[in-house]
Amino acid sequence: MGKKQYKIAVIPGDGTGPEVVAEGLKVLEAASKKFCFDYKHEIFDYGGERYLKTGKTIDEKELEDLKKFDAIFLGAIGHPDVKPGILETGILLKIRFGLDQYINLRPVKLYDSRFCPLKDKKPEDIDFVVVRENSEGLYKGMGEFQKKGTKDEVAIQISYNTRKGVERCLRYAFEYCRKRNKRKTLTLCGKTNVLTYAWDLWQRTFDELKREYPDIKTDYTHVDATTMWFVKNPEWFDVIVTDNMFGDIITDLGAMIQGGMGIAAGGNINPIGVSMFEPIGGSAPKYTGQHVINPLAAICAVGMLLETIGEEKAASAVEASVIKVVSTKLKSLAAGKMGYSTNEVGDLVVEGL
Repeated sequence: MGKKQYKIAVIPGDGTGPEVVAEGLKVLEAASKKFCFDYKHEIFDYGGERYLKTGKTIDEKELEDLKKFDAIFLGAIGHPDVKPGILETGILLKIRFGLDQYINLRPVKLYDSRFCPLKDKKPEDIDFVVVRENSEGLYKGMGEFQKKGTKDEVAIQISYNTRKGVERCLRYAFEYCRKRNKRKTLTLCGKTNVLTYAWDLWQRTFDELKREYPDIKTDYTHVDATTMWFVKNPEWFDVIVTDNMFGDIITDLGAMIQGGMGIAAGGNINPIGVSMFEPIGGSAPKYTGQHVINPLAAICAVGMLLETIGEEKAASAVEASVIKVVSTKLKSLAAGKMGYSTNEVGDLVVEGL
């Protein structure tokens, strides 16, 4: 039997994106040698620099080309010389929507209690996953202005939720909770007391689906209470499922309690198509070229990518090496304070492999 072959699309992007992607690729290369799989990667220049030169974000043909890959590894999108929203909508959201990456998956896991801002919390207390709906809700971009520019102006932003979209997200969360096989508890995080249309649909669908998963315990918490419990009792959570907007907010709080943006990775998942993996900290332009940015979030994103394409042993080994580096080598997870440069941290993870 020959080695497995994978095709990986790489979008280094803007700011410190190319620096952390380089370290992620270094770890991917080491993992492929150790675990005997082959991959080819192709680099795409989508991002701020190309947009400033050509006025292009990403077009339909380029989107189609990405569908030919097994996975996408993204550095960061966001350029100080491009007005906010252009690249995010024209590249990030376009890829997410165009490739129907309808799940945003965010593991929140503390590797070392020294880096947790919460008092007395240990790694076993902070180990949960947020499943965020990634293609509907307020981020659909639907709405309108009325009487724009006048004193009577009205801005309407629509949260668009379909039964199909909600159900497939919830079903993924139930299945993920079962596969994860930890506390086997799925928490729906919403706002049923105020947002009575969207969250009525979410709650009804959740209640119907849970009958199919008698082995999964279920509960519900309002989003404002969720932020409170993340800080007070993060150990209560196993898998949380929520909509696009709430998911965007609570996962940043999750990143902080797991040690900061330097360690937080996420996946944009199409369970039957092409998924995209990225560090969630953004392009951090102020650190560009200084080689002080923490590459571990990008390396953890490579771990998620490996797990999703089926290289689970390699994924576990990458995570184990990251845990070792965090707990035995680093002084901090923050940029410039790690005690090592960006590429030295990448080398440490490769050594650990």
